[in-house]
Amino acid sequence: MPSSFRRRADDLHLDSAGRPSVHCHSQEPTCARSILATRDPEVRLTDDMGTFRIEVELENPGVARARQRLSGVLVDTGAELSWFPATLLESLGIRRTKQWRFRQADGSVLERWTGYIIAHVAGTETIDEVVFGEPSDMVLLGARSLEGLNLRVDPANKTLVDAGPAPAALVV
Repeated sequence: MPSSFRRRADDLHLDSAGRPSVHCHSQEPTCARSILATRDPEVRLTDDMGTFRIEVELENPGVARARQRLSGVLVDTGAELSWFPATLLESLGIRRTKQWRFRQADGSVLERWTGYIIAHVAGTETIDEVVFGEPSDMVLLGARSLEGLNLRVDPANKTLVDAGPAPAALVV
């Protein structure tokens, strides 16, 4: 892969066909991730830490069987919440319920709304609070979603696997 494709990415969003699209900018110190973008039509992305992307289906908890599929979602165990495009969440009728403040790597603070969805990943599902991402935001599956799905990262195979039995408190 030519080194000219190596850039810092400020944002990831869906193009008009619903495919993930990357906007690579010059190498700025304020950007948190270094990625390698290929010319693959599905826009495969990876970084030096070996991240990977998956397919997620989102569903409105109040509207049975109304699902939207999202490909190319970054698995990010360093993110507390999952971030999905606001337009996709709105198309499912997800309500904005709470406003959060997030500190970025450069120290700046931004505000985003959250709402509740059912996430379907790797044959399992969970209800979760997710961020209404704007076009300049990355699309990612965060740690709380992974915990709710009871999935963990298999770094060697770059996939999600069953996390095994969940911890339980016993009364003695």
